[in-house]
Amino acid sequence: MPRRSLTAAAALTAATAIMLSPGPAHADDPTPSNPPGSTTNSPPPQVDANSPGLKLADGATLAAAKVLDIKSVVEDMSGDERRTDTSEDITFALQAEVLFPKDSAKLNPDAKVRIQAIAVEITSQKAATVRVFGFTDNLGSYAHGLTLSKKRAESVHDALQSALGGDGGNLTFQVRGYSEDYPIADNSTEQGRKKNRRVEVSFPKGD
Repeated sequence: MPRRSLTAAAALTAATAIMLSPGPAHADDPTPSNPPGSTTNSPPPQVDANSPGLKLADGATLAAAKVLDIKSVVEDMSGDERRTDTSEDITFALQAEVLFPKDSAKLNPDAKVRIQAIAVEITSQKAATVRVFGFTDNLGSYAHGLTLSKKRAESVHDALQSALGGDGGNLTFQVRGYSEDYPIADNSTEQGRKKNRRVEVSFPKGD
């Protein structure tokens, strides 16, 4: 059977139809890049998989189309803080060592400066909902990680409310701890575990 090649239009359409599978640790929980409470407002474009203008192999059809979100990730030189921007959300990830003493949920004095900067961004974006999620590495028990990550998220939440002053009362906060779920780096190295010990603060972008 002679081999058929994709036209430029078909190649472009096929590229937009790539399906991504984030593979969360628990099927009923979303990943940090798509946290609980977030929504996707833009429907995928309609593509006729059987269009005669698409020259695919006999009997082949395109996968369902999907809009891929564009991310901008900025990390400071020390790696202590990372900001991720998508078309809909802003997420700040702060390493636990910057915020807390080892195995503690009590904020360091320097942590309040970073949290104050996040509060300024929340105000500028006119966010109505803020998600504060805590994460640990895979050392120690899962149950201990759940308790510690939740307490750390609560500490950051309290500091954010204080930094926001009166505006904090108008916000809806989602505060959760996820223990070692959703690692962003390899837990087999200390460098990776350091990245995984973090608190993420995310909120929708303003109009």
